Order: sequence, then structure tokens, then C-alpha cells
Amino acid sequence: MKTIYDYQETEMSGKTIDLSEFKDKVVIIVNTASKCGLAPQLEGLEELYKKYHDEGLVILGLPSNQFHQELATDEEADDYCRIHYGVTFPMTKRVAVNGDNEDPLFAHLKEESGHGKIKWNYTKFLIGKDGKLIHRYAPITKPESMEEAIYTALNKKSVL
Repeated sequence: MKTIYDYQETEMSGKTIDLSEFKDKVVIIVNTASKCGLAPQLEGLEELYKKYHDEGLVILGLPSNQFHQELATDEEADDYCRIHYGVTFPMTKRVAVNGDNEDPLFAHLKEESGHGKIKWNYTKFLIGKDGKLIHRYAPITKPESMEEAIYTALNKKSVL
């Protein structure tokens, strides 16, 4: 059975991100959009990233214009996220999350979750250290409400 480690993405800089680099890490994969009303979630995601990155949390933002809420270019989207929301976690070039040209990683995550089509921006996938899906979160789920599951996935002994 495939895991996220079987996929690659392209970072904004053009560098290839081999997701196998994230083995033994907890990963959040999220489809982002700069002009979406949910874009302030980037702040919450960044807070989680800063809090848990040294303990093994990776967040990967994949901008998508699938819902017509992304800026005109990859560079504008990257700049917007970094300037307005302080994003320091890796962001990829834009991808399609549904349809004929959908990104293979999203096809995999949708199949693994059993919930089908991505319905909106900021659908979040929490991946365990084994590269397998722990949970798919709805776009309206605030990042801070994922913290206990992240904490548990990082194999922390006590509850928050």
C-alpha cells in the first residue's frame, strides 16, 4: 500500500521535495489559497509549525486555484503567505486537488480518507510517522483544534 513517501512535490523555489524525506515525522498537508476567507488559518498552522517543528512536525502547503481564490502566480502566492501570515513552512507550486489534472498526492490522500472530492480550500490531512493518514480535517477546522491529535501523533506521553 502506498504512503505519502511515494510522492514528490515542487517547492516554490523549483526544488523537488521528496516526501520520503519526511519519514518518521508527523506531517500536515493542506491546500491553501491566498484570497480565501480561511487564509488566516495560515497563522494557526504557522504557530503549530513553530511549536512542534523541532519535535518532528512538518507542514506542507500546496496552493491551489481550483476554487478561483489564488493569486495569479506561484511567486505572488508565496510572497503573500510569507508577508501577510509569516509562513515559514514549505510551500509548493500550485496544484489541482480535483479533476483530470489533480496532483497525485491529493488523489492518494482522498482515496485513503474515503471522503472523495476536496470541497474547498484548507482541507487538512494529518499524516502519522508511518506515512499513513491519521485524519482528514474539514476546511473550517481551525488548526489549533488539531493540536491534541498532533501531540499524540508525535508520541507524547501526556495529554495537553
